Amino acid sequence: MVAYGEGPDQVGDLRLPSGPGPHPIAVLVHGGFWRRQWTRDLMDGLATDLVERGFATWNLEYRRVGAGGGWPATVLDVARGIDHVALLDAAIDRDRVAVIGHSAGGHLALASSGRTDAVTPALLVSLAGITDLGAALRDGLGSGAVAAFMGDATSQTAIAQASPTAMLPLGVRQLVVHGTDDDDVPVDYSRRYVDSARAAGEEIEYLELASAGHTSLIDEQGAGWSDIAGRLAGMLP
Repeated sequence: MVAYGEGPDQVGDLRLPSGPGPHPIAVLVHGGFWRRQWTRDLMDGLATDLVERGFATWNLEYRRVGAGGGWPATVLDVARGIDHVALLDAAIDRDRVAVIGHSAGGHLALASSGRTDAVTPALLVSLAGITDLGAALRDGLGSGAVAAFMGDATSQTAIAQASPTAMLPLGVRQLVVHGTDDDDVPVDYSRRYVDSARAAGEEIEYLELASAGHTSLIDEQGAGWSDIAGRLAGMLP
């Protein structure tokens, strides 16, 4: 465990593949509707698998709702964690940084774009990401998760500032993945986001997995993960 900040949740787990490197690195951002009971161990399976594929991995924890997080602190934590890649004492290729987030972590991966200082990611990956907080608030995703995350900042202006859809164009290559059978974050969130991103001139690929549910995208033994990992490897410069 490596600290990137002063708080107990401002930490990450660094894993390195064999060989001298320098290795591309995947920054992993877990989901859980920004709530404190969900932690970075959700991404341990992907971290281990990616190391076997030759990636270094940096699995981030961050402050969550109920533990000092919320808007904008949680997004700033993720940006700070990404910047910490520049300080990691390891054989890492800092020009080949991918930020991979699932669910609420997909939101954080996208929303952190433009908020880093020392590291510029080469690729952002949203796995079943919550891309439109306004829609998520109206739809009641996560039993009020967006309202809890935003706190008092629920004006249309604040929601837009926190919502990846309203931040476009991000100016970073993106991979968006969603399953058609996702009951937690409907697939239309990614479909609409990709349409908006393409209209804004973004370089973006979309992978829709038939019959895949919400958590199957982070199952390293699942049928879709090899496709996701292959796209990831192919999209890094």
